Amino acid sequence: MTESGRGTVDCERFHARVSVRDLRASIDHYTEKLGFSLGFTWQDPPTFAGVNFGEAQLFLSPGEPAPGACSLHFVVDDADALFAYHVAQGAEVVVPPGDREYGLRDYAVRDLDGYDLVFGHYILTEGPPVEIERVDVPVRLERRLAALVRDLAEHKGLSVDGCLEEILLHTCEPYGDGVASPHTKADLRHIQRLKEKHGIDYDTHASYRFVERTDGA
Repeated sequence: MTESGRGTVDCERFHARVSVRDLRASIDHYTEKLGFSLGFTWQDPPTFAGVNFGEAQLFLSPGEPAPGACSLHFVVDDADALFAYHVAQGAEVVVPPGDREYGLRDYAVRDLDGYDLVFGHYILTEGPPVEIERVDVPVRLERRLAALVRDLAEHKGLSVDGCLEEILLHTCEPYGDGVASPHTKADLRHIQRLKEKHGIDYDTHASYRFVERTDGA
């Protein structure tokens, strides 16, 4: 048996639902002002809808709003960039961005019905310093991959050493059916651009097939 005695049953997805006065107006507000995309509407005219923010989906249904009963919280990869977008779109800001003691940098905006939506990203520098001793490890990388790592480290504000340490720490940890990644979705999009820049046309398993040139080229 696993925790709470629920056996092997896992939760695959969670949805929150809020009641709104004007469903059509709320859909427009979420998609045009707050950066959500429309997931679905039910019936015509709509009597139920889902709006998406990344992997999260929020259900909207007509009814009497109860904004004092809840708030909606979203963990994103860059709260400051999203805040700038919300300000530019004219969203009502109720709490400006700030570093919180619970380890998130977040802020809050309010929707048409008074619900507060909180968006934040993790503060990865939280916690006490970890004293270490670094050692030299001879590393030889494929030329194009080495160029990508240098550019990626610069993009993330890290040294090459720090970038490699971050990657190693994450890939040594299990996560679902794979391993954890240190990269946000925005980072991964940037990495794809770097792969094109440096002409990396091999797949993730290519290292098993790497054969070094012997002609000195």
